[in-house]
Amino acid sequence: MVRLSIPGVDDLPGQAPAVHEPCPAPISSMPPPAAWRRGSPGVSVLGDLLGIEWPVIQAPMAGVQGSALALAVSNAGGLGSLPCAMLTPEALLKELLALRNGTERPYNVNFFCHRMPPPDAAREAAWRALLSPHLAAYGIDAAAIASGPGRMPFDDTLADVLEAFKPPVVSFHFGLPEPALLARVKGWGAKVLSSATSVDEGLWLQAHGADAVIAQGLEAGGHRGHFLSGDLEVGTHSGLFALLPQMVQALRVPVIAAGGVTDARAAAAARALGAAGVQAGTAYLLCPEATTSAVHRAALQSGAAVSTALTNVFTGRPARSIVNTAMRELGPMNPQAPAFPGATAAMAPLRAAAEALGRSDWSPLWAGQNASGCRAVPAAQITRDIAAAWRPQGIPR
Repeated sequence: MVRLSIPGVDDLPGQAPAVHEPCPAPISSMPPPAAWRRGSPGVSVLGDLLGIEWPVIQAPMAGVQGSALALAVSNAGGLGSLPCAMLTPEALLKELLALRNGTERPYNVNFFCHRMPPPDAAREAAWRALLSPHLAAYGIDAAAIASGPGRMPFDDTLADVLEAFKPPVVSFHFGLPEPALLARVKGWGAKVLSSATSVDEGLWLQAHGADAVIAQGLEAGGHRGHFLSGDLEVGTHSGLFALLPQMVQALRVPVIAAGGVTDARAAAAARALGAAGVQAGTAYLLCPEATTSAVHRAALQSGAAVSTALTNVFTGRPARSIVNTAMRELGPMNPQAPAFPGATAAMAPLRAAAEALGRSDWSPLWAGQNASGCRAVPAAQITRDIAAAWRPQGIPR
């Protein structure tokens, strides 16, 4: 049995690079991780690519953060991320100004690349009818709820706002934008990241211009980033440590591990399997710089956090949340939910009414399967703790 080397943790010498094969090689013949095969001493290739001190990316998390969390992570040497899918151009401008004024270090701005579905009045009416008993319980008139997309895909208007700032890193979820938009982003020198839930998606992203690919394991919190397969199509979704070595072997670009990474031990395991860096989200949800709601924070610190599931009832697309009343009553996966992002509008007043009473019954409690590293400490500390997997002295015992 061959023991995997983790530089900076056990300081064993790396193995010689292996020839890529169609199928994952057995553990005894796996190539050394990309992070130490191609990177500079002590820092992964991701650090060189993105200009960051430590290859730790804070996952963009819409609804639970703004620029404050991104700034804290970037100033600690990681890559802070700003979620932009729910921002108007005016709100985006305000957040970009805060980022520019708050750090001289690289930061990431994240956008969605979904296609807006055509209007479907019948499906929307059926969804509101399904919700009507719950809406009535809170005194909400289903007919009075305004429709609205909630999340918009990246477009020329948003690119116009971005171009004045030329953010150093731009990441996408649900694939990549159309070629002309992507060319604009790359034209001002930005590095482009995107999420893949399968090797096929990783290869597609590499072929279409991604500078690095985020391997999103099934255990990750929030929305699944799949874009080549259907929702939870059988055989197309894997846990991180099954997906990661296959993706590292198949791709030439750096691979970033996401899903269940909340501390340096998980980061070191990902590094041993070839990750050039890691992306963590759940670990930051209790930080003071996050805007996580009181009911969401309470759920994360309760026994409920051990029970998560993928659900489409909050937005119309599978996303991992702590199980609550909405998921038990409606799903967690409900075929009547309007196509993404259409389910959000009718759920929003239920969420607001319940949260006003201190209840999380109808709130999207986004979280990954591993909330054990979720702590109420400054984001800089979380970043430094995860980065220990890349420090020369290794992980503190």
